[in-house]
Amino acid sequence: MFITFEGVEGSGKTVQAKLLADSLAARGLAILLTREPGGTDIGDQIRAVLHDTRNTAMLATTEILLYSAARAQIVGQSIRPALAGGQIVISDRYADSTLAYQGYGRGLDLDALRFITAFATGGLTPDITFFLDVDVEEGLRRKQKAYHAQGDELNRMDQQSLDFYRRVRAGYLTMVACEPRRWVVLNGQRDVQAVHADVRAVVDQRMREGRRAS
Repeated sequence: MFITFEGVEGSGKTVQAKLLADSLAARGLAILLTREPGGTDIGDQIRAVLHDTRNTAMLATTEILLYSAARAQIVGQSIRPALAGGQIVISDRYADSTLAYQGYGRGLDLDALRFITAFATGGLTPDITFFLDVDVEEGLRRKQKAYHAQGDELNRMDQQSLDFYRRVRAGYLTMVACEPRRWVVLNGQRDVQAVHADVRAVVDQRMREGRRAS
């Protein structure tokens, strides 16, 4: 099973991905927890370029190609081999982030992005995608709080306009409406454990369905 978490800044997706990975691993299941961009040595190097706050001159086209290069590496090096080996793969962001941020956010052509993404991933799509929905302003406040309290990363993608993040959120909701079977929308502004309980319930249900189908 391939499970991804999506959301705007401060949505709690990173925390929820780790909680799910830990809970499934505690049950003796083989888990690969990864993230985008990054997850491989090459991907982490690309991540450093993408997130460097000095790279304010980066073009939107450069941005999408760099994200796609990191994605191609992690799909080929890590995700596909893990799935082939029977592991459950959990990723903090995946290809939907490209459509949300570079498509709906930056305004790049969606069909072109879909083509590039299909090439980079070989057409690999998640079985479940959780969208943790939060108010954009609340998400940004959370991000700033985590940065000051815990030293969390603040990167170039955290420094966009409020309208940009609103377009990203609206883009996610558009994608949800187009693929309601794959997407699961959860209110990310609730207590962390309450959100985790809902995530677990959905994953457990899909696993039961998978066992019945086999």
